[in-house]
Amino acid sequence: MADPADGRQRIPALSPFEEEAGFTRALRVGRRIVVSGTVGVEADGSVASEAGAQADRCFALIREHIEQLGGQMADVIRVRMFVTDIAYADAVTAAFSRALRHVRPTGTLVAIVALYDPRWKVEIEAEAEIGAGQ
Repeated sequence: MADPADGRQRIPALSPFEEEAGFTRALRVGRRIVVSGTVGVEADGSVASEAGAQADRCFALIREHIEQLGGQMADVIRVRMFVTDIAYADAVTAAFSRALRHVRPTGTLVAIVALYDPRWKVEIEAEAEIGAGQ
């Protein structure tokens, strides 16, 4: 997880695509944690059909990644949410509220044309600063 060459801590790749593309699922540099775009895929590869359920799964995965790197959800300072249909905004915003209402980080929600897998309706990125939640 830690790379002694550059002092960064990384979450190991969760899919072959990450390894092939050469990006990191989540990265800690100093006190800063950045979580790559996260989609609501379950461990068995299944994806909920409802955007709100996908967003809940995204936030659960983001929590896991942040905690693995020594942070907590209270440390989240920025969230970016991407939806494939603006009609999903209310459901995704409700998931955001369930996960982070007590934290009140900055947030952006943008409608986009598509995501890599047509089952995916939501992708969420997050940034945290360890100690920000104290």
